[in-house]
Amino acid sequence: MDPITTFTATAVVLPNENVDTDQIIPARFLKTTQRTGLGVHLFSDWRYAADGSPRADFVLNRPASRGAQILVAGHNFGCGSSREHAPWALTDFGFRAIISTRFADIFRNNALGNGLLPIVVDADVHRTLVRQLEDAPSAALTVNLAAQTLTLPDGTHVRFPIDPFAKHCLLHGVDPLGFLLSNGADIDAYETTHAARVRTI
Repeated sequence: MDPITTFTATAVVLPNENVDTDQIIPARFLKTTQRTGLGVHLFSDWRYAADGSPRADFVLNRPASRGAQILVAGHNFGCGSSREHAPWALTDFGFRAIISTRFADIFRNNALGNGLLPIVVDADVHRTLVRQLEDAPSAALTVNLAAQTLTLPDGTHVRFPIDPFAKHCLLHGVDPLGFLLSNGADIDAYETTHAARVRTI
């Protein structure tokens, strides 16, 4: 997966609260084990009419949303059933970070393991950000993962928390398995030394 370091991008605001994983990617699209190709189905039941045509009033279908890499979501985003397809669909669409006041634990962990940065901010910052983006929908935000800061359109810097190991993996573009494999030589050396030490006991 691609590393996340520092990037500046526009954002999409989807203020709905308690958006569950079946709304993010409906169950009928879970037959694949591929991480690509799911972006077209992101928020499918909200995004398309019954005949398959795009709903002009849904935020992802608006011209101003094209190229956005940040999703500003409502409270408790990603609740419901566990499915890695949810972050797969979000990243395949082009999102690199999601901002909310709270993420469901399983979704947050799945996102971190699949190259999607969940950024938690407090309610006051969230309201300020939504208001700024309502006033200027094309305004850009800057995410600096190394410094753990989010820069709002008005220049305000906000720090956000992240697990140190997840931060390391995102900065280097590896998932937990990739991290282990990258340390293969050290693991082999330990196993060799450990085996020799056990034989002498």
